[in-house]
Amino acid sequence: MSATNSDPKIHSTAELKSCRLGRYVVIGERVILREVTVGDYSYFERHGEGIYTTIGKFCSIAANVRINALEHPMERVTTHKITYRPNEYFKFHGVDQDFRERRRNRPVSIGNDVWIGHGAVIMPGVRIGDGAVIGANAVATKDVGAYEIVAGVPARPIRRRFPVAIAERLSAMAWWDWSTEKLAEALPDMQAMETSQFIDKWSE
Repeated sequence: MSATNSDPKIHSTAELKSCRLGRYVVIGERVILREVTVGDYSYFERHGEGIYTTIGKFCSIAANVRINALEHPMERVTTHKITYRPNEYFKFHGVDQDFRERRRNRPVSIGNDVWIGHGAVIMPGVRIGDGAVIGANAVATKDVGAYEIVAGVPARPIRRRFPVAIAERLSAMAWWDWSTEKLAEALPDMQAMETSQFIDKWSE
C-alpha cells in the first residue's frame, strides 16, 4: 500500500481554537471550531461551526452545519449577549464565566460513521449514536440512536439504516477502529457486498 500523509488538512480560512484532530481529518473553507475533538477520517465541509463537541471517526459533516448551537439566557432580562459577553461593549466588564461553564457542561457527543446533512443544527447536550444520519436542515433537539435516520424541525425518526440485529453486529464489529491496512484490504468488500455479507466475512 502506498504511503499517504495522515496529517489533518485544514483550509487556510478555517478558524480552530483548542481543538484535537485525528488522522486524515479534513476541515473545509471557513469552518469555525472551538474546543472540538474530531476523530480519524472525519471531515467538515465549508462554513460549518462547532463548539464543545466530541466527534467520532468517519463522520461526514456537510456544509453549513451548526453543532452545539449557541444558547442564549432566556431567563435573564435580555437574551442579548450584553449580559454574557459584556466585554464587547464595556471594557471594565469581563466575560460571564458562569454562563460559559453552563455551555461547556452541555457538550454534544457524536459517534462514529455519522452523516450530518447540509444545514443541520445540533442543539446543546444532544448525543448522536454510531451510524446515525441527520437529514438536511434538520434541528436535532433530542438524542439520536445508533443507525437511526432523523429529519425535520424538530428532528424526528424516519427509519433505521439497518435492522436492529445488523446494526448491533456492526457496532460490535467497530470497523472504524481497524488499522489503515485492514481498511484498505476490506474496502472492495465495503463497496460491493451487502452489509450482512460483509459482517459475516469480516467478523471472523
